[in-house]
Amino acid sequence: MNIIIVGCGKVGSNLTELLINEDHNITVIDTREKKVTQLTEKFDVMGYVGNGASIDTLTEANIQETDILIAVTGSDETNLLMCLMARKAARCHTIARVRNPMYNREIGFIKAQMGISMIINPELAAANEIFQLLRFPSAYKIDSFSDGKIRLFKIQIKTGQALDGLLIKDLPSVCGKDILVCTVERKDQVTIPDGSFRLKAGDLITVIASHDNMIRFFQNMDLPVRQAKNALIIGGGTIGYYLAKQLTKAHIKARIIENDPERCDYLAQNLPEASIINGDGSDKQLLIEEGLAHAEAFVTLTNVDEENILLTMFAQRHSGAKTVTKINRLAFDEIVESLDIGSVVYPKYITADYILQYVRALQNSAGNSIERLYHIMNNRVEAIEFSVHGASPVTDIPLMDLNLKANQLICCINRDGRIIIPRGQDTIQNNDSVIVVTLEKGLQDIQDILKG
Repeated sequence: MNIIIVGCGKVGSNLTELLINEDHNITVIDTREKKVTQLTEKFDVMGYVGNGASIDTLTEANIQETDILIAVTGSDETNLLMCLMARKAARCHTIARVRNPMYNREIGFIKAQMGISMIINPELAAANEIFQLLRFPSAYKIDSFSDGKIRLFKIQIKTGQALDGLLIKDLPSVCGKDILVCTVERKDQVTIPDGSFRLKAGDLITVIASHDNMIRFFQNMDLPVRQAKNALIIGGGTIGYYLAKQLTKAHIKARIIENDPERCDYLAQNLPEASIINGDGSDKQLLIEEGLAHAEAFVTLTNVDEENILLTMFAQRHSGAKTVTKINRLAFDEIVESLDIGSVVYPKYITADYILQYVRALQNSAGNSIERLYHIMNNRVEAIEFSVHGASPVTDIPLMDLNLKANQLICCINRDGRIIIPRGQDTIQNNDSVIVVTLEKGLQDIQDILKG
């Protein structure tokens, strides 16, 4: 597909890399020559220096032959204008990043009136992810499928837990039959395990289950299932605003420490049920005075990754809080993942996953659409939810008889709201939603899990 990406910041650069790896023809546009040069030198892409909201620039970038325009500049208004112009000039699909909470209340109207295919709000998506983690503190990461009916959650096995030393095939006798271990990360190796795989302390595992069975799993493992009652948030930016709004709605006490007095005034006016503290969130004494020792959740949302990491480590030393750390830069994600700092949230990855999901769905020609797509295990594994429409080579055949490629796992079937953790005799049927976990990148259709 021919794709134009306007905005060569962190999101635009990450999207460029992902989409180039899936063999799309990419053109990038930015007003900053240095950013364009960096991408054109690193990847096989076309680059134009200019204003993406200019019809001359879009025409030069061959908008008439473009399938998708993705607008991810720092300006919501510019992104919306570019999408409108692209629709008028080429009637291509358009995706806009829009972050302002004011526009969030009007997303449906904006999409309908301007004909924008997709609007993504990375700050709201990040806040949603953090909120889920505070509701289930035992999980390092939670991804939801089928409108929240199915959860894919990541935990670490501790020494002495029931999972330590357990064979995968013996898991039902310990945790119940309706869960499945999808992936195991041991040191630098990620595996989709079979029944003979033996778990051990230190493993990071992803487990899939229905919402209720996830809670039962935590209970059986003697892991906390009660949501945090209070949260101390460092940084009152857009993510902090969205998060505090969700927390107070769920009757979780939210305290935000923000250094900018004007921003504090805005937060106090728009978050009347939250406590807003004007101060330096990196001030250790202030953190102690504001109740760090008694905090059940500690979330760092400043714009400086190093500060977020150090504050999280300080909180782990001085409290028993569930910690969540926001990371903006992607270059050192492997180093960050190696640190024992609890849950880590990457807004840029979240944005890229949503957009990649949409792009792949457009490519699909067999009718089995992609409903959800997540990158897990430090971006090395994909979890994809397919909606199956009509007969295909994967339907009405026992799973044990399917000629699957290596490193593919059919881990869940949603059949009219009934959640099935499949076994060998189960079959995929028309109108099912099917979740696949795979080490292979770029699946566009559920048939892609089969050998040619």
